[in-house]
Amino acid sequence: MTNFSNFFGENSPLKTVLPGFRPREGQGEMAIDICDAINRKENLIIEAGTGIGKTFAYLAPALMSGKKIIISTGTKTLQDQLYKRDLPLIAKVLGRPVSTSLLKGRSNYLCLHRLDNATSNDKTISQDLKIIHEWKFQTDTGDLSEISGISETSNVWPMVTCTNDNCPSPSYDQCYFFKARKLAQKTDLSVINHHLLFADIAMKEEGFSDFLPEAEVIIIDEAHQIPDIATQFFGKSIGTIEIERFIKELLLKAIVLNEAKTIKSIDNLSKNLKKFVISSPKKEGRYEFHEIESQLNKPISDLCLAMREVAKSLASIAGKDESLGVMSETLEKYYFRLNSIIDPFLEDGLRWIEVTSRSIRLNITPLDIGNRLCHQFDMSHQAWIFTSATIAIDNDFTHFKDRIGLKNTLESNYPSPYTTDKNALIYLPKDLPDTSNREFTKEMLKNTSKLLNLIEGGVFFLFTSNKSLYEAKRWFSKNKKIIKKRVLLSQGDSSREELLMKFREDGKGILLGTKSFWEGVDVRGAALKMVIIDKLPFKSPADPLMMARLEHIKQHGGNGFIEHQLPTAVLSLKQGVGRLLRDQNDYGLIVICDNRIQNKSYGTVFKKSLAPMKFTDDRDKINQFLESHQTNNHDSKQ
Repeated sequence: MTNFSNFFGENSPLKTVLPGFRPREGQGEMAIDICDAINRKENLIIEAGTGIGKTFAYLAPALMSGKKIIISTGTKTLQDQLYKRDLPLIAKVLGRPVSTSLLKGRSNYLCLHRLDNATSNDKTISQDLKIIHEWKFQTDTGDLSEISGISETSNVWPMVTCTNDNCPSPSYDQCYFFKARKLAQKTDLSVINHHLLFADIAMKEEGFSDFLPEAEVIIIDEAHQIPDIATQFFGKSIGTIEIERFIKELLLKAIVLNEAKTIKSIDNLSKNLKKFVISSPKKEGRYEFHEIESQLNKPISDLCLAMREVAKSLASIAGKDESLGVMSETLEKYYFRLNSIIDPFLEDGLRWIEVTSRSIRLNITPLDIGNRLCHQFDMSHQAWIFTSATIAIDNDFTHFKDRIGLKNTLESNYPSPYTTDKNALIYLPKDLPDTSNREFTKEMLKNTSKLLNLIEGGVFFLFTSNKSLYEAKRWFSKNKKIIKKRVLLSQGDSSREELLMKFREDGKGILLGTKSFWEGVDVRGAALKMVIIDKLPFKSPADPLMMARLEHIKQHGGNGFIEHQLPTAVLSLKQGVGRLLRDQNDYGLIVICDNRIQNKSYGTVFKKSLAPMKFTDDRDKINQFLESHQTNNHDSKQ
């Protein structure tokens, strides 16, 4: 058996492939905990602070276990990094060759059937289709991430991919997705993402065969994300965009088959969809269904009836084209989703509608997912490992466990090995207005921009809303003298990866970001020396996931703020603050501009969660902190 204390210790074999490797306090212990949980087939939650090296800490015992493993990550980017970089490296060092596979969701793979039927009069889409047709002869996997030269937002993607709703009953020997799934069923270790994991769990719930290989160990990285992802996944949703796209495909098929009766029923469906859109609220936003039920019940009922008529028509011509069967199944799914909205006895959950400039989406969000997941985690033949840098509240995992229904589980907490009490200082500016004040963002920017002269490296401004970010962008454009020669980068100007690349290269840039920059961003060294957070990251009470959870807590006589709103905000703040120290030698300043952390009783909960970092509202202390580190940094280079 591998001695993981030695493996991650002073004489670690990792030094042969990682020149900068150094032992990290907690890494070996974490690997031992995971090894024990795997051997005993027990569930385990681990909070591993920044710098522990949790990826290697779970990969090593997983590979040495000899068991069938699934590793689930939060994003496709992390999935690719784990599969292409981390996994081969640790397998080489361990001398443990294992068969591995990378499996993504269906829509990440080229659908040859849909490509063959894809046409467009749009020049850009036609050019994109040409690129894909040329690429299909070069690819072995059909993974669309291999393609370059096509925009991520191109309208060509829905034309050449399929979803669970519109999969055209592929020939399994030609379907890239099924090839990838077949490989995953044969390999020792599969790397997937959270959405695919919950697709499998949902299919098991409905009595379908297992979508993923039957694993003995499931390791979930970035586990703090799964309560919200699971809530979204177990909900039901249907929007006008997919119905419109489906109607166009149906109509094209009916015209080719020259079926006048079917064409007429499809036209009627299109008319009823337009009536529904006309009857819906004009103002963009989210609405609970009971608020607008009286104006939408009949249009939705008429839309359902029109779908039934199309279904009857399709049934009468089913033998004329093999794809009609799949189209009928898709229509049936759409019908039941719509019907669930107007019939509360069909599905339990929060019913709501989102209106945007492009579509209207009807949704049902479950009030609680714990009761649906708990049986999954209690299977005796499996070990579930949950890990994240932000999963506990003041060393307590209760909030996370309650949300996903975890009962019998082991717990471990390994703080960051970095000297956060010495390398980071949290500044709480005085004399800022309340966050509800209309002038808050402007005053916050005036106050914090004075700190720019103290910082030699780059700065993150993390905002809790797009509105505040846009206001900050306008303010900086009017006050260019303040930023001097620093480059100003803003979320939305280009992709996240491109913005981060420019930020790192510049070394002293200013980057304005919202939610997607609060986590999963790794900027090391002098390129990031200050993180400024405008407000404590409480989610809006109008957020559907928040509304559903608060309703569930209310029904059970609990306190929604204490039990849910506060804990989720604490975890989000820990993620944002965690952007600063990404390496042993990193240091810098964190600025939290929300005076509620000082003035409200719950502010102490936030402060405790950031321990052992120190707080100050004294500008002189900032100067002393930065001067001491800049001096030490200068001396170390002598």
